[in-house]
Amino acid sequence: MPPLAPQPTLTVEKSTGNPFTALKRQQAERGRDNALPYSQLRERIQQRLLREFEGNAAALSNPERLRGQVEEMIGLVIAEEKVAVSRAERASLVMDLLNEIVGLGPIEPLLNDPEVDEVMVNGPFQIYVERKGKLEIAPQRFRDNNHVMQVIERIVAPLGRRVDEKSPMVDGRLRDGSRFNAIIPPLALGGPTMTIRKFARDPLTMTDLINFGSVSREAAQFLQAAVEGRLNIVVSGGTGSGKTTTLNILSSFIPASDRIVTIEDAAELQLRQEHVIRLETRPPNIEGSGEITIRDLVRNCLRMRPDRIVVGECRGGEALDMLQAMNTGHDGSLTTAHSNGPRDTLKRLETMVMMAGFDLPVRAIREQVTMAVHLVVHQERMRDGKRRVTAITELVGMEGDVITMQDIFRFEQDRIDDEGRIIGTLAATGLRPQNFDNIVDHGVNLSMDLFQPRSMSGRDADLRSRLSEHRIGTR
Repeated sequence: MPPLAPQPTLTVEKSTGNPFTALKRQQAERGRDNALPYSQLRERIQQRLLREFEGNAAALSNPERLRGQVEEMIGLVIAEEKVAVSRAERASLVMDLLNEIVGLGPIEPLLNDPEVDEVMVNGPFQIYVERKGKLEIAPQRFRDNNHVMQVIERIVAPLGRRVDEKSPMVDGRLRDGSRFNAIIPPLALGGPTMTIRKFARDPLTMTDLINFGSVSREAAQFLQAAVEGRLNIVVSGGTGSGKTTTLNILSSFIPASDRIVTIEDAAELQLRQEHVIRLETRPPNIEGSGEITIRDLVRNCLRMRPDRIVVGECRGGEALDMLQAMNTGHDGSLTTAHSNGPRDTLKRLETMVMMAGFDLPVRAIREQVTMAVHLVVHQERMRDGKRRVTAITELVGMEGDVITMQDIFRFEQDRIDDEGRIIGTLAATGLRPQNFDNIVDHGVNLSMDLFQPRSMSGRDADLRSRLSEHRIGTR
């Protein structure tokens, strides 16, 4: 037998890549019939290993010992069955079996792939990934519905949660912080479904967003000044637009001297400051009691003497408590909200305040929003897959029953290149922020040069000049 090729190092924790992607692709191309012997061999070895490790948890906690036992069992079964196995297939067997025993089965390589941001399992035979902002189907497959359920239960068991017909939906996070959601039959008609949004090991910085073209340098400087100057900011956008990433970056500009309280459904924020209190909601237990909501935590944190409150996402009645906190000495607080644009964000806030259960007049709600929120930072995942901040909008005041707003920065598309990429920039509109003096009064150095608009036609320049002169809010 030829000598074995050096085996790639594998630990129980996620690695940085999958060295067998090409092999998997080749196996998928061979066709179903030729793949069956490999599957049968893997299943037989796996069953032998499970019997071997039953009641021996210590073996599973030592990666090197585990690898050695897996390799030994592979050699033993191959010899017994007299099966011809190539070195590449043997290496793939080791990786697949380790993934099944201590990992998350066929999706483990996808979680290890640094280019994959999200993994979506639509039943056992269809797995999609988001790679560089675009969705693509992955070659990996589960054996059947039971195989998917085994992986889901492996995730939720350490969390003290359950997923079954009585409780067919579950949220949680993996050990590395990745966000996890699963929904199973009878609600999921095509079989157990799960979605994993991967946790960034190295949080992105504002410099990264500038280099990616997600935000302009001038807009980035203004946002940093706005956070340091204690403006209240709502980051808005659709699902998967990068709101949490932007919230994390903005939170990094909070001075280290401030006491920060973060509140999230599933902890994702990675603040580097020392004085940070992290709070996380709790779902109801099996009896249906013991639930702690975002709103409960927002109310409680007001008794914790926070300088800044950072709420991962406002989705309901907690919006009222958040607005009241912003209006009562907790300036510089931040949150996110799902919406389709800055104006839509305000409508969403109104709706969420109404969900608090108080019969408040619409005008009173809008006045509360206007006094509490200074900026809306809206972002989108665009057609080319890139996530961009498309508007930084300031709330100016009220005209009648309407909240007036003005765009300080707005994304301007120049063209679409030959590869379908959208070319443009988040450009200043030429309007001076109404909160400019407030920022400067907090000792923040902010230059008016940041708000000079791009070169434009004479007609547009004249219109922009008149708007700036009168400081009229966009209706």
